[in-house]
Amino acid sequence: MLRSTRVLLLLAFVLMLGAVGASWYRQKSTLSREAPKPPKSLPLDTTTVATDWVLTKDQGGRIVYEVRARDFRQLNEPSRLELDNVEIRLFKPDGNTFDRISCARAQFDQVTETLYSEGEVEISMGMPADGAPPGRLLAIGSSGVSFDVKTSVVSTDREVGFTFDFGGGKAVGAAYNPTYRELILKSEVELHWHGAGPQTRPMKLEAQELIYREADSLVLLPAWSRFTREGVELNATNSVVTLEEGMIRKIEGKQARGSAVYPNRKIEYAADELLMLLDAGGEIEKLVGSRNARMTATSDSARTGTTADRVELDFNTAAGESVLRRALAMGNASMESVPLPRKGVQPPETRRLRSEAIVITMREGGREVATVETHAPGHLEFLPNHQGQRRRTLDAERITIRYGPENRIESVSAYKAATRTDPPPRPPGDKRPPDPPVLTWSNEFRADFDPKTGQLARLEQWNDFRYEEGDRRALAYRAVLEEARGMVVLEQAARVWDSTGSTAADRITLDQKSGDVLAEGNVVSMRLPEKKGASSPVLSQEEPLNARAARMTTTERNRKIHYEGGVTLWQGANHIWADSLDIDRASRRLTAQGNVRTRFLERQTAEQKKEAKAKPAAVFLEVTAQNLVHTEAERLAHYTGGARLTRPGFEVKASEIRAWFNESGAGSSLDRAFADGAVEIVRNASRRTLTGTSEHAEYFAAEQKVVLNRGNPTLVDSARGYTKGRELTYWADNDKLLVNGIEEEPVKTLIKRR
Repeated sequence: MLRSTRVLLLLAFVLMLGAVGASWYRQKSTLSREAPKPPKSLPLDTTTVATDWVLTKDQGGRIVYEVRARDFRQLNEPSRLELDNVEIRLFKPDGNTFDRISCARAQFDQVTETLYSEGEVEISMGMPADGAPPGRLLAIGSSGVSFDVKTSVVSTDREVGFTFDFGGGKAVGAAYNPTYRELILKSEVELHWHGAGPQTRPMKLEAQELIYREADSLVLLPAWSRFTREGVELNATNSVVTLEEGMIRKIEGKQARGSAVYPNRKIEYAADELLMLLDAGGEIEKLVGSRNARMTATSDSARTGTTADRVELDFNTAAGESVLRRALAMGNASMESVPLPRKGVQPPETRRLRSEAIVITMREGGREVATVETHAPGHLEFLPNHQGQRRRTLDAERITIRYGPENRIESVSAYKAATRTDPPPRPPGDKRPPDPPVLTWSNEFRADFDPKTGQLARLEQWNDFRYEEGDRRALAYRAVLEEARGMVVLEQAARVWDSTGSTAADRITLDQKSGDVLAEGNVVSMRLPEKKGASSPVLSQEEPLNARAARMTTTERNRKIHYEGGVTLWQGANHIWADSLDIDRASRRLTAQGNVRTRFLERQTAEQKKEAKAKPAAVFLEVTAQNLVHTEAERLAHYTGGARLTRPGFEVKASEIRAWFNESGAGSSLDRAFADGAVEIVRNASRRTLTGTSEHAEYFAAEQKVVLNRGNPTLVDSARGYTKGRELTYWADNDKLLVNGIEEEPVKTLIKRR
């Protein structure tokens, strides 16, 4: 029994060993199948391999950057890491966004702490730490990119391509510093902004170098750069571009120059410093040039250049394009418009305007000038471009120039104006001295121009007008110049004077071509003596010749003078009255018509004045007639149309009287007088009257002698009777009568008895 039990126990133990062995074998087989394969042997230059490698840098409690790689391999010599599927995150200071750098393969040098990728690298800037990427991203693509772990600077010297939501571009060489958030494009930069909408016109930027400061939204262009946009171009150095929401809003540049080309018009501008402001759509709103600022506008008809210390151009962008609205030039501003040659058209004058402030306002559409104004005292010049034109200048506190179609000048208005008009130059070989310039002044000024030719058509000045041409001067409230006719009209309290005399009237018209003058309304004139030849009371060479009339004209350079309408002419105490009167200064001839009356002072010699015990009363010789002709060469005054001569105690009536006058200094103004036609002479003496009648009579003033002849001469003495004869001669001083009779008709004398 014990033996059987021992056998059973042995059998059970064997079975247990078999079961354990079978179980161990099964487990061993299972473990053998499920055990990982042993790693391959490492290359001799490799010390470590790993996956999902991460390198992080913390600073001040925040993550500065994070480098991730799917595969990691560490090499011995040189000491570097090889990374696959690399992503670098450069976190912004706020921790909410980061810049991402990704590439397929890179190498990390542990000694220099530099990550380098030979292949393609993509850089995305402004990635959100959480959430979907925003619409405004800057993506950069390049190769041969290095990442400096110490400085976090990413750089490459190879060609770089980049895109952002409003455009893209390329460059050669780039560097990005996340610490300063600064992107540098090293050379051959080319950017294209296509704008935020389909209506936005694209802009192209070319530059030698570009620095983008993301934190400040600034683009720095330290060297040469050029902006172009559909006919608009800007070149500059050391420029600064300000961005807003990814769009260019401001451009500042040095040594700038540019142009804008429109149909039939081109604008060029330049300045040492330039500022360009753009709206949200990328259109130019304002352009400011400082220091040596220049702008030139060229059209089919003229080239207009503007220079100043500062030039501002304002644009209207409402229609989706930049339309020039206004230009402002300040500080030593100058604007010059030079007409361009046109077939069959004489060019107008070149116009040059200078002022401290000039404002140019454009017509709708920005293609043509509407007005040019000075906001400070200005100087305007009109410079001749062909024979016959005259140089003109205008100085005023304010000047406004208005333009019509095709930038043709329509008018110029000014406040407190002073003008100068130079005469045309003398022909070659003409030795005569040049004519004097014409100078004018007035508070208000307006010049109108021919819209077809651009030539001056009409000039009006008013409110305290003054005129000067050589020794000629003029004053009036208003003056109007009709350029084509060469006529100047002075109105309201007008007065003209020169070295020969003066004229005042309600209205005076000057003919600049002929020198003729027409004065109308309350005319008062004065002519100075010429001091030539002998003098007489009618046209004395010693005293001014004064006149009043309703109307006066002068011709032949003031040599011929015509008065009409209640004429009064006087020299000292001598007067002539008539309906009209003419003076020919060249021939020294005076003619008066209609209700003529003359009055001449009977002058005394020095001896007569000395002998007089008391100051004698003035004695006048008066003559009336319908007409008078005086010739100074003979000192003869010929009165016709019923003449009457009177002096104290003496009177002559006749159809006509011819009176000869003495030279100045003689004792009596009248030398002698001849009367013809129904002559009647009356002399009033104390208690008696002598009356002589005949067809012809002669009176000699010095001898107080009267000669009557022709037509049955008769002398009637109120106290003594009458005498008739062929010729009667009577001396008033000694009361002597001489009678010459004839045989056929003896003298008849009737003597009254007392």
